[in-house]
Amino acid sequence: MVIEVDGRTINTDDEGYLVDPADWNEQVAEELARRESLPVGRLHWQVIAFMRRYLDRRQIAPDARHVVRHLAEELGLGEQARTRLFELFPYGYVRQACKIAGMRRPRAWSTG
Repeated sequence: MVIEVDGRTINTDDEGYLVDPADWNEQVAEELARRESLPVGRLHWQVIAFMRRYLDRRQIAPDARHVVRHLAEELGLGEQARTRLFELFPYGYVRQACKIAGMRRPRAWSTG
């Protein structure tokens, strides 16, 4: 599959995840979020930015527990971090957060 963003053709797999995470930018994220019917707010962008930094540093998508820790410790959500993550991305961390952040579909670890 492909999506068109700002005159660019971006390849996605059959589930809509980017084939090449290097194709990602904020406009691509906005299009992917639109396709998920997910309005993206400030906290979404903070999660996505963390995920992109993690990917850049480690060359792998962060497990949900790393994002929960970021929300809890760095963004001050404490005990509410896990609940808040799944409120932000109600159809799941992998289906929405990873997809919108431009990750390949994670397959080898727990998403919970």
